Amino acid sequence: MSLLSTKTIFALASGGGRAGVAVYRLSGPLAGRALAALTGRALPEARRASRRRLRDADGAVLDDGLVLWFPGPDSFTGEDVAELHLHGGRAVAQAITEALLTLGLVPAEPGEFSRRAFTAGKFDLTQAEAIADLVDAETTAQRRQALRQLSGTLTRLYDDWRERLLRCQAHLEAEIDFSEEDLPDGLGTAARATLARLAEDIGGHLADGGRGERLRDGLSVAILGAPNVGKSSLLNRIAGRDAAIVSSLAGTTRDIIEVHLDLGGYPVILADTAGLRETAEAIEEEGVRRARARAESADLRIVVFDAEALPNLDAGSLALLEEQAIAVVNKCDRKTAPIPQRIGAQPVLALSAESGAGMEALLAEVQRRAAVLLEGSGAPAITRARHRVALQETEAALRRALQAGSAELAAEDVRLAARCLGRITGRIDVEEMLDVIFREFCIGK
Repeated sequence: MSLLSTKTIFALASGGGRAGVAVYRLSGPLAGRALAALTGRALPEARRASRRRLRDADGAVLDDGLVLWFPGPDSFTGEDVAELHLHGGRAVAQAITEALLTLGLVPAEPGEFSRRAFTAGKFDLTQAEAIADLVDAETTAQRRQALRQLSGTLTRLYDDWRERLLRCQAHLEAEIDFSEEDLPDGLGTAARATLARLAEDIGGHLADGGRGERLRDGLSVAILGAPNVGKSSLLNRIAGRDAAIVSSLAGTTRDIIEVHLDLGGYPVILADTAGLRETAEAIEEEGVRRARARAESADLRIVVFDAEALPNLDAGSLALLEEQAIAVVNKCDRKTAPIPQRIGAQPVLALSAESGAGMEALLAEVQRRAAVLLEGSGAPAITRARHRVALQETEAALRRALQAGSAELAAEDVRLAARCLGRITGRIDVEEMLDVIFREFCIGK
């Protein structure tokens, strides 16, 4: 890891604006000196809150609050860190900022505290990303996923894979460079068997349906159907507000209207779309095109049929009833014909967006589908496109290594695979491979 920064940074670590308490964090070599200067007293006992009156360079009182002292390396960033727990008014914030600038501290850049912690080896990149996810978490499921990642579930998985890769690389390199030495038999064969198992493990990890990314970003649910079947009314009923304009005039909805929801702890992005029909009107035609595009990209479809049109069923809507679809018959309180139990292969949920009848069953089904799509088997999930790309490159390099015609080519692809995997956690070190060679084989005795 690189040396710690010589700059001392500060920032408001709590939310901005008027508040009862505001927390300021200081990190760097001047943190202790700044804390002593502000309080006019010796540094408090480490990791214990102490009440202090803070003053500026002229002795004017700035505020009365709690201060904490975290000497490095036993701190979040690995540097000397101080925290000021003060009143959350704007005047206090301005006065504290001016005092800290006078003492030679500089405002922190976005993410600079976490970057210093990573540089100090306090956590890897996946855990740093988990901190950002935890701050942004809006639902229980998002919070759980971020906490799992912060606890090191992905780190341990990827570090184990990388350690096995480095060992295989060391064995292949040893066969090439130290063929005259007294090495165990069959090193290359054993290494290739391990590489094959690793390729399968990584391939299985990639085949997760994108559940981790879905959970971070929200499950995309599209409401689809012909004009005037009640799609906008259904969106408004679920959202609990008039998010979309409702009209008996066909083609009222032209653009996609999104509502972000928390359903049973799962993040859901619910989208109302234009009615699906052939039209010569240019703006409505664009709305239909966008509706079809959203249908293709959605994680889950709610396909709505009109009870008043039964037994006739819209052909365009029928074409959207695939595995990840929920068949809904709206206006069940106005039915003129029996409501079928199934439409195609999908069971039917009968409801009324106007009265609210049947809505609990629909929400329960969406929540059940969300749990299946987002939770999976409970194994660590890929949470970012950056991870997925690096893993795909790792798997491709391993497949090439297994097909390589020489140990030299295989070793080079294994090296590339280990490097791709190391990019996820931020651990890329050639010395590690050399350590494995000389530790395991004691070359040169």
